[in-house]
Amino acid sequence: MITKGQKINDRYEIIKSIGEGGMANVYLAHDLILDRDVAIKVLRGDLAGDEKFVRRFQREALAASSLSHPNIVEMYDVGEDGGSYYIVMEYINGKTLKQLIKKRGALSLSETVDIMLQLTDGVDHAHASYIIHRDLKPQNIMIQDNGAVKITDFGIAMALNNTQLTQTNSVMGSVHYLPPEQASGKGATVKSDIYSLGIMLFELLTGTLPFKGENAVEIAFKQIKDDIPSVRDINPEIPQSLENVVLKATAKNPKNRYASAKEMHDDLETVLSPDRKNEPRIGFTYPEHEGDIDKKDLLLEEKEQTKEEDPTDDDSKTNVVLWVLSGIFVLIIVVLIGIFLVYPKLMEVPNVTIPDVSKMSVIEAEKTLKKQGFEVKTEIQYVGNDEIEKGLVVKTSPSIGREVKKGTEITLYESTGKVAYTIENYVGKNYIEVKTILTNNYGLNVVVEKKEIPEGKEYNDEQEIIGQDLEVGTEVAKGTNITLYIPDIIVKYPDFTDGTWTEDDIKAFANKYGLIVEFKYKEKDGYQNGAIISQSRASDTPVASGVTITITVAKSNVETQVED
Repeated sequence: MITKGQKINDRYEIIKSIGEGGMANVYLAHDLILDRDVAIKVLRGDLAGDEKFVRRFQREALAASSLSHPNIVEMYDVGEDGGSYYIVMEYINGKTLKQLIKKRGALSLSETVDIMLQLTDGVDHAHASYIIHRDLKPQNIMIQDNGAVKITDFGIAMALNNTQLTQTNSVMGSVHYLPPEQASGKGATVKSDIYSLGIMLFELLTGTLPFKGENAVEIAFKQIKDDIPSVRDINPEIPQSLENVVLKATAKNPKNRYASAKEMHDDLETVLSPDRKNEPRIGFTYPEHEGDIDKKDLLLEEKEQTKEEDPTDDDSKTNVVLWVLSGIFVLIIVVLIGIFLVYPKLMEVPNVTIPDVSKMSVIEAEKTLKKQGFEVKTEIQYVGNDEIEKGLVVKTSPSIGREVKKGTEITLYESTGKVAYTIENYVGKNYIEVKTILTNNYGLNVVVEKKEIPEGKEYNDEQEIIGQDLEVGTEVAKGTNITLYIPDIIVKYPDFTDGTWTEDDIKAFANKYGLIVEFKYKEKDGYQNGAIISQSRASDTPVASGVTITITVAKSNVETQVED
């Protein structure tokens, strides 16, 4: 179990856990040599114990580390420390594309195309280096606040190959984007990644997935057999040119797909141009279900075989079938008896008393608890204590001495030293004011993080605290970390041309949200001097800090100015 403050390979100091998955846990860490924050992915469970997989993982991760592209997360290091296998990557402070889709649903056409252009550019770079991702999905795509896209998980995805279908925690996420050839057990090619890109394009345009089912096998079967639904049936505003990109990328027969990610990228560059809006629906050169056998054909074959067989064979075949079925029935009864009578006794989990680990170091406490058969939660809770020295365990949850089932997960509470302050309820207050008081008056380390707004709630003030990681009443010492959460409000561009905005108003808006505004001036009939004629960023689209917006202003004396 990896904990805060632990060092991997005496170089990477763990700051906090930032994600858990079926194949790896992800941590934010600090590289003590190069003095930079990094993301570390540590392999979990049976994968770390599979020598064949580990060798493949190390080989493929090292190959992926050669990739250098603005749309691919950079891999810095691959290694092993105390039996834990890890990769060190560029730390991206953003959200996954899946989180963005869940929050907003279908994106605008321009946003969708912009994201897909970045994705196809990155994938094309990898393909040019003879590297296939094999597991492209929104969960493996990071979106930064400035709109930049980063593809991650090249090393793990390549090493997993088709074995990902056996990973129960990841299968449902992957199979929605699984190409028909991979679902059929065939090898992956560059066109397999193109299919996955096509499914992501469908999801960005509609906010939903094309194929759904109760289990992975059902969805995989649909990937092989079912035609992809029309995005224009879901949203008629989507031009046929863009639906054609979806159809070509997700063709069942790889021969009908784009020959390369570059070809798909080039098609996307002009897909929203007016002259392509009403282009005809695409047709395919090669059969989409080449070699498939229809269920009706199978029934006809069975009837033909029945006619050709000797009728005298029927009785002997029937007897054999009955004997086989009888044997299976008896076996099932025996197994059921074992399941309901014997198995529960064998699998009954014994009760164990939680040992006294107070005043131990966190590492000692973890070892003691694990030796007794308990699991220890990764995240440590911190509490001030006048009697127990800083860094030692104060208590556990469930509490010390309590009798619980073996395997129960235990939370450790680490002392932060002498109590300096008791945490209050900060929800609803201004985070700047709270941070100032906690930092200056009580010496706490305050971290402010944006958090997705829960469904059904609305926040208009982006500085309002909506949550905190330390509970009210927690006693803390100087130097304790506390995280305050503020709403991740999506700010959108207003319509600057509606007649109510002045240049000063626009400058104030740009300063508030970190924009670079460029004013251009031109003579325009019908507009008063100083009126806003146009804006380069469409109204009602999301604002991203650091981008440039150009405002055209009506003026008799034409000149150009730039405001930063």
